Amino acid sequence: MRLVDVSSSAPPAPPAYGRDLAQLILARCEDPAYAPGRRLPTERSLAIEFGVTRTVVRHALALLAAEGRISREVGRGTFLRSPADGDEFAGALAAPAVLVSPADVIAARRLLEPQVLPLVVAWATARDFEEMGRCVAGGAAADTYDEFEVWDFALHHAIVAASRNQLLLAMYSVIETARRGKLWGNLKRRNDSRERRGAYQAEHEELVEALRARELDRAIGVMDAHLARVQVNLLESAP
Repeated sequence: MRLVDVSSSAPPAPPAYGRDLAQLILARCEDPAYAPGRRLPTERSLAIEFGVTRTVVRHALALLAAEGRISREVGRGTFLRSPADGDEFAGALAAPAVLVSPADVIAARRLLEPQVLPLVVAWATARDFEEMGRCVAGGAAADTYDEFEVWDFALHHAIVAASRNQLLLAMYSVIETARRGKLWGNLKRRNDSRERRGAYQAEHEELVEALRARELDRAIGVMDAHLARVQVNLLESAP
C-alpha cells in the first residue's frame, strides 16, 4: 500500500477499501492529540474527512477493533488503545496463543462462548444489539472471505463484550489472538467456500435474533451448533 503523507495540506485520496482507511486512521492518530485513551472522531466526521461513506468507515473501524487497536464503548464512543491495554492477563498469554493449534482454539471457543450467553441475555443493552446487528449486516454484504472474516470476528467479540464482564473479555482476547495467528487463518482460508459462509451467516442471524429476544436456551443451542459446524468444517472430524 502506498504510504500517505498525512502532514501534507492536501487531503488524502479516498481509500478504496476498509483496510486502506484503517491504516489512514492509525496514521492520523499518530498526532499527539490522539494518545491512547483519547476518543476518536465520530463515524460521520471520519467519513467527511476522508471522503468515503460511513459504511467504509464502519468496516475500517471493525478491522481496527478486531486487531485490538481501538475499543468501541457503548454510549461513550470509540477510543484508541495502547498495545498494552487490557493486559496483564492477556499480554502474558498472547504470544503463545499465536502458536496454539486450531483444535485447541475451537475447543476453547466451544467451552467459553456458550457459557458467556447467560450474562449477555441478562446484561446486553439496545446498543449492544445494535452493534451485533451491524456486524451481521456487514457479514451479509461481504463479497470475499477476508471481508466476511472481519465481520465474523467482530460479531463474536461484540457478543462476549455484551456480557459486561471484563475478565471474560480478557480471557477471550487470548482466543482472539490465536484466531489472528497463521495456523488458524490458513486452515480456515483453505476450507472457505461461499456455501459455508452462507451457513455461518444464517447461524449468526439466528443467534442475534435469539439474543435480542433474550431466549437463552435457543441462543445456546444456536451457538453450540454454529461452533460444531466450524469444528467439522475446519478439522473434518465429528465434534
